Parts: sequence; structure tokens; C-alpha cells
Amino acid sequence: MFLTGNHHHLAYCCGTLLALAGIGDVGKGRDRRIRRARSFGAAATAFLAVVAVVGFGAKAGLPWWAVVAGALLTAGLAGWTGAQIGRQHGIRNEVLEPGETVVGTYTVRPPYAEHTPPAAHEGPQYQLRVTTRSMEMWERSALLWRYPWSELRLIADGLRLRIYHEGREAGTILLEQSGAVHEIRGLATRHGANR
Repeated sequence: MFLTGNHHHLAYCCGTLLALAGIGDVGKGRDRRIRRARSFGAAATAFLAVVAVVGFGAKAGLPWWAVVAGALLTAGLAGWTGAQIGRQHGIRNEVLEPGETVVGTYTVRPPYAEHTPPAAHEGPQYQLRVTTRSMEMWERSALLWRYPWSELRLIADGLRLRIYHEGREAGTILLEQSGAVHEIRGLATRHGANR
């Protein structure tokens, strides 16, 4: 996003105030961790793609220049996709508390079908992420809600999972994976929910 005119001045003033308050360093650390996750995602997927192309090219007996051209093209596309996936993981991991670990991530069926299907690098639209301390609902890189286990009660309703937060129904979700509802209920019981 490019800032012009008054918006640029406003961003500069806000950044100065945050730096004076000591908050700017926190934002820089967060940005650094997200960039690191993005770089790792890009490098890992590009490397795997190049290995696959070179292996296929060598096995098929293709000339070296064709293998190199295919590897470069594939590395660029795979690296870009990996960077997007890594960025999403980096953003999601920022909400974890010290010592908290991710136990599982489950795809949630959206309440309606999108007009255009998402690109492969975007991943599922909604995901339920289970950690050792909480349950989180994500819409790609946006955290919709996060509740600690002690405030939750989960009820299995066939393939649906009914979620109650502090006695009120917070939502009902339909999970893609078969058996996920009972798996999540078991994790919830193990980590302090449903009491």
C-alpha cells in the first residue's frame, strides 16, 4: 500500500509516537518474525520444486538447458506460493503465548460457497486451530476469535461441533475431516474444557 500526502504524514507521526512509547520495537520484532516465516516458506517450497524438476529431467534424459529452464520457472512459482503460506503461518503464530504450542488445525466448511474458488496458495477459507491453551477460528490470516479452554464447552452434534463460550453458544461449525469433532472434543477435555 502506498501512502501519499496527509496519509504519509499521519503514518510518520504514528510511527514516531509508537517508537517513543517503546511499542515500535515490538512491531519491528513481529515484522521480522513474519518475514522470516515468509522467507523460510519460499526457500523450502522452491528447493523441493527444483529437486523434483531436476529429478524428473534427469530421469527423462532431457537436455541440461531444458532442465535449468524448468527448474527456474518452477522455483519462482513455488517460492512465491511458499512465501504466501509462510506469511500466513507467521501471522498465526504471533498470537501464541510463550510456551503455547499448536496441537492441530482443522478445515471448517464455509457457511456459503465462494463465487470464485480460492487460489491454491490461499488455502482453506476457514480453519479451526487448537493449541495447548486455547481454540482459535481463522479466516485465512485474520483471527476471528480465540477462547481459552477453561471458558469453553464443546458438544458433538454428528459432523458438527457446537461451541459454547461462558455458557452462551458461540457457534456451530461443520468440519471437513471425518472424526475431527471427536478428536477436538478429546483435546478439549485433556486441556481443561467441558468441565
